[in-house]
Amino acid sequence: MRSQDAGEPMDRALLIGVSDYRFTKGPHAVPGKLPAVEKNLPVLREALVRAGVFTDEEITSLPSPDFAEAAQELQRVAREARGLLLVYFAGHGAIPSGGDELYLQLRDAHVLAGEHTVFNGAVSFSDLMGTVLVASRADRIVVILDCCFAGNAARVWEHFEDKRRVVLLMSVQANHRIDAGDPGTPTPFTENLAELLGEEDGTTVSRLATRLRERMAEQKRRTMRKEAWEPQLRADAGADVQLGEGPQLPVLAPDGPGPSGADPGPNPRPRLPVWVAASWRRPRTPAAKWSRAWRRKLSRTDRGGGKRSSRRILLRLALPVPLALGLLGVGLYLLLGPFSRDDTHCAPPLELRVLTDPDLEKTFRTAAAAYLTSDANTTDAGCRRTGITVYSAGSSDVVDALRRRTDAWQEPEGAEVNPQRDIGPQPDVWIPASRAEADRVLEEQDTDAVAELEPEESPLAHSPVVLAVPERLAPEALNDITGRPLTEMIDALTGHADDVAVRRPDPEFTDSGLLATVGLYGDPASVAQGERMVRQQGPPSPTAGDLLCDLPDDDAVDDRTAALVPEFLLVSGVDCEDNTRTPRWALYPADVPGMDPVFVRVRWDDADGDDDSGDDDTDRDAAAAAFRDWLAGAGGREELARQGFRDPGDGELFAPERKPDGVKFAPSPLDESAGRDEMEQALSAYQAYGGPGRVLFLLDSSGSMADLWQGPSGGPGLLRQTLGGLGDEDEYGVWAVADTGEGSYETLLGFGRHGRKDAEEAVDERARVRDASADPHAALLAAFDEMEDRGDDGRPQMVVHITDGQHGEYLTGGRLREVLNRAGASEVPVTVAVLGSGGCDEGRPDQRIAEVSGGRCLDAGDDVGAALHDEIARVGTGDD
Repeated sequence: MRSQDAGEPMDRALLIGVSDYRFTKGPHAVPGKLPAVEKNLPVLREALVRAGVFTDEEITSLPSPDFAEAAQELQRVAREARGLLLVYFAGHGAIPSGGDELYLQLRDAHVLAGEHTVFNGAVSFSDLMGTVLVASRADRIVVILDCCFAGNAARVWEHFEDKRRVVLLMSVQANHRIDAGDPGTPTPFTENLAELLGEEDGTTVSRLATRLRERMAEQKRRTMRKEAWEPQLRADAGADVQLGEGPQLPVLAPDGPGPSGADPGPNPRPRLPVWVAASWRRPRTPAAKWSRAWRRKLSRTDRGGGKRSSRRILLRLALPVPLALGLLGVGLYLLLGPFSRDDTHCAPPLELRVLTDPDLEKTFRTAAAAYLTSDANTTDAGCRRTGITVYSAGSSDVVDALRRRTDAWQEPEGAEVNPQRDIGPQPDVWIPASRAEADRVLEEQDTDAVAELEPEESPLAHSPVVLAVPERLAPEALNDITGRPLTEMIDALTGHADDVAVRRPDPEFTDSGLLATVGLYGDPASVAQGERMVRQQGPPSPTAGDLLCDLPDDDAVDDRTAALVPEFLLVSGVDCEDNTRTPRWALYPADVPGMDPVFVRVRWDDADGDDDSGDDDTDRDAAAAAFRDWLAGAGGREELARQGFRDPGDGELFAPERKPDGVKFAPSPLDESAGRDEMEQALSAYQAYGGPGRVLFLLDSSGSMADLWQGPSGGPGLLRQTLGGLGDEDEYGVWAVADTGEGSYETLLGFGRHGRKDAEEAVDERARVRDASADPHAALLAAFDEMEDRGDDGRPQMVVHITDGQHGEYLTGGRLREVLNRAGASEVPVTVAVLGSGGCDEGRPDQRIAEVSGGRCLDAGDDVGAALHDEIARVGTGDD
């Protein structure tokens, strides 16, 4: 870095890492401590100094500050910075049930959960950035977030008028939780960031973001939703920030060059106008919506005794004085925005939320990015008309929520059913992979649903679901590329070589998997035959993209395994192209419907709160219609062509020049679209395949569990929560694992069918902590024997081990090897819920047992109750 004489720009960095939290137990606690974050600050500080980005004196490190300390230091550092300002946060990130605003939780954070979630001791990203923008005259601002839900900060960035000096680097995409990793090392994102900073003499933030995405893909990092972990970047077009000793990029003022093209000089502070248009309507933000909902609630509940003032209630929220003054400026800034020298003003664009199928998220995120900067979305004054957030969720979850959970989606009432948490914010637009999905919702939607769906008649594009065959098998397979049922094609492949396998993605998570299942089953009598054709150890890959990325992990598997995937992925490729993979050729089954993404407008009752003007609905309709027209027009067609889609009319490739050798230009005949009933029947048959499930719970009841026993998140409470995923026809039992001298376990609930109330009462009455150690080695071996004795009749099975992870010598050496061998041979997945942090770190016994058995390991980095319930629901027939 250059020396800083008087009058030269001053560079400043503030590194905040919260590893130690005061409130980690009880109903208002944060998820737990983050020992890995403690390693982040020294590693990142050293990397920034070594790379020449800052001198050591220019960096302020705050390990585990409370709210007041962080606010004070943020104000100070922001005021001092004149050149480069870098603000870094690592710790717990959270989003409330009623919206998608990101809250960064400081040391004294705790959660008040009720009708509306309130985060005390946390700062919203809107407020943090408002403070920075108002207080700082820095030429360039870089914000780096390493926390769960970091990508939710992007929507705040979209509202900045001062984008040209603010670059935002986020550890993960929106609405995703991430694992902090090994407690003895920095978190995965920050560790990679520090390493990359040291690899080059000078780099840019955008290059760092690209290399981070590549690194995370190479390392096969996954979020807690088992999707690819993708760091995100927000930087205005043409704006970037140089880090280190390389040649400096020009500094761009927020308004760009003046009329003469000359450099306008240092960035001015935002200037407020001398007037305010009384008719100008504030943009709807999550906070504004929340406040309107709160006022409506107060007016309904307090009519008998007079309406309480929401202003009085809001004033009771105490804030440190420095932050309070900063937030006053923030409020004015966000209300009015910065004005350029000619007093033109771009109001924050209306934000359109677009929900799509997981396999289509990348496609429509790319399309939305092109639309945002297109002429269709730009006013004559150069302002954006609309901002767009694209996100995805499991297809069957979305259909169920739009059918039966719209009221809970609009106003979550509790932790059990919360689509805003489990799926994402209420969508304005839904783009399922098949029109049949919209028809499934409309056919059975609740009469009192608060969401109205209006699907377009014509799909936006088409992509067949193909059997992608390894090149080694192609010569035999290519004799009949089209015209045969899927099961015949698979029979021909398996007849060609004994070791040939076929895989499909999860039919409950993505429509490509469900469309493939339609062809696999053929008719109800063929369900068992179809499932045997795609049988594999462990759960299926969540998406088709994940499937194509997972296969190259083992060259032998990749070379002999065909994949049922949408054809467009063979054209566009997938995010892990750095892997050496077997080239594949597409076969086009005659009875597998293709993907036909369709645009569905979703309108929500009373979406504009207590404002009856209807202006917001009208504006939102116009924004949705404009995006729809662009997608269906030349701009959208061009983007979909790049992704490898076909014309929905004639079935020909939009861009035939991009066709790889393994894809046919105009395959015929094709089963081009799915029907509502066949999709519904295939999903029901898949979920019911094998009959009711069997689950054996092992509850660690040793003395070390004493502090993890009481309450809904304790061992017995966690077990009770999962029972909702089991139905009356499922069989299950509960063992208490403690070596009391009479064996490694005692039976709390005998194996069989149970009513939920009876099972809960049995656990409440009999479960207790014993003054003894647990012997999970003996208990797990006995559990495998128990499940094997019940026969291999195709029924789904699972062993669930709830423990604190303190196994001593019982899961080491030969004992651990014996358990791992049995787990791998039994074909019964083991799901381990570790009530503590780090229990599922790579190489730990519980993680290895879950992995080798095809199960899942859950610890404090997950929402253990919800995740465990989901795992049980995959096996059981319960419906809540």
